[in-house]
Amino acid sequence: MIRLLIADDHAIVREGLKQLIALTLDIEIAGEATNGSEVLQQVQGGIFDLLLLDMNMPGVNGSELIGLVKACRPALPILVYSMHNEAHVASSTFKAGASGYFTKNSDPKMLMEAIRKVSGGGQYIDPAIAEQMAFDSAFPQLKLPHTLLSDREFEIFRLLVAGKSVNEIAEQLFISNKTVSTHKTHLMEKMNLHNVADLVRYAVQHRLAD
Repeated sequence: MIRLLIADDHAIVREGLKQLIALTLDIEIAGEATNGSEVLQQVQGGIFDLLLLDMNMPGVNGSELIGLVKACRPALPILVYSMHNEAHVASSTFKAGASGYFTKNSDPKMLMEAIRKVSGGGQYIDPAIAEQMAFDSAFPQLKLPHTLLSDREFEIFRLLVAGKSVNEIAEQLFISNKTVSTHKTHLMEKMNLHNVADLVRYAVQHRLAD
């Protein structure tokens, strides 16, 4: 039996996963977490075969959280379950120590396959993202500016494009206004853009807007 720790801050997503997993005979949910702190607490105190990790949760998240989990439990496989279908985001999670990357708009049946493969010591990546990563590797000179952003910068980029203010982003991510402003400045410098309107146009042009 594969003992699964699910980490997602949305109750409706966790309930949906429970219903899917209830249909299987070899996977069970052994724990749940809604933020980075809870993930670390569960990992330290529980017995799990796989961490199914949402990339965007309150507090510590993304590659930083993956690194902390691997420092605590190096042998625990991590399958990232994300809304982001950008190759550079997936690449950063693998560099941090994840063993798989699955996008939330993929076929649920593929998620079960990914869970089995990663928990068994293998690796899994969404086929469409794998194709994009191969293209980026073959033609690095064609990388788009947003692929230069860190995980946190890209997260703030998407929130700015969605119309969130610096204060709202700080509250949502549980970080200071100053930190958000610093990330905003850095991401604009990396992308050579000058204001939020430029970010929105870029996001629409490259299909990064929700």
